[in-house]
Formats: sequence, structure tokens, C-alpha cells
Amino acid sequence: MITELKKDYQERIIPQLKTQFQYGNLHQVPKLVKINVSCGLGLNAQNNTFLQKSIEEVRIITGQQPLLTKAKKSIAGFKVRKDMPLGLKTTLRRKKMYAFLTRLIHLVLPRIRDFRGLPTTGFDRYGNYSLGLSEQLVFPEISYDDVDQKRGFNITIVTTAQTPEEAFALLQELGVPFRNKA
Repeated sequence: MITELKKDYQERIIPQLKTQFQYGNLHQVPKLVKINVSCGLGLNAQNNTFLQKSIEEVRIITGQQPLLTKAKKSIAGFKVRKDMPLGLKTTLRRKKMYAFLTRLIHLVLPRIRDFRGLPTTGFDRYGNYSLGLSEQLVFPEISYDDVDQKRGFNITIVTTAQTPEEAFALLQELGVPFRNKA
């Protein structure tokens, strides 16, 4: 089963980007590779109930079990020891990636209070886009009654685009709402 977003990419966006950037080969057209979703927990990860609750929320949001990230070395000033759990991360590819992006565009972003579009400053020089969400309540899967503390998420959309301009054109055609440059 091909999702609507992928079908739209194959039928409409590829030819449009090919003519816009004068690509000679179909494989030069930028495409989505993966979406990384991460959540930093800090020292709260020491609390087992907080950690399990966070793992469950990320699993519900992404549809996949997150990986526990641990400290690589000890830093006494931050009270961090080596191999101490500090965060969660998950990587979405293929069907789950397109399903998550569709939900992000159509359900999650419109639920953000006073949302006027995503900033265009989130692109790196390699054509990837990063954004942060300050709370998990914007996801419709999360019930307000089940939330004990707000947790933010970092979302990185990784593309094969060579420049930020190509990545911007790709994501804009996919329907990601960006702020108007004024």
C-alpha cells in the first residue's frame, strides 16, 4: 500500500522538481530518506516511572519502540555518569516515515497554538530540516489526562537534497507549511 503522500511525490512532485532545478537524471531529484524523532530527558531519566512513561509516549507518537540514549562519558559538573540514560530516539523510514509526516502536516502542526507556519531557518547546509515541538499534547494520540509533565521533541527530516533551496522546494511541495518570508 502506497500512502497518498508518496503517491503524490511520485506522480506530481518529481516532474515538477525535475523541471524547476533542470535535473538531467531522475535520481538527482531530492527525496525523503528518514525522519529522526528524539526526546531529551536529562536527569529525569533516572526516575524509572518517568522513563517508562516517556518511552510509552514516544512509542505511541511514532508507532515504533524508541532507543534509549546513554551518556558517553562522565561529566561531574552536570552530575552525569557514563552509561547514564539521558534521552530517547527513533528513526522512521518508508511507510512509517510517510505516515508520520502526513500526521505531522495535517494533524499536529494545526493544533499548535498561534501557529503561523514553520520557520525557514531550520535547514542545515546539507538539505535536512529540523524542528522542535515544546510539548507532546499537540499529538492527537496523547490524552491530556495521561500527561504528568510536558516533554518536548526534536524532529529532523533527512533528505537527499544537496542544498537548502532544493530541500525547501521538496518539503513545500510535500505540504509542509512554512512561514511567509516577509
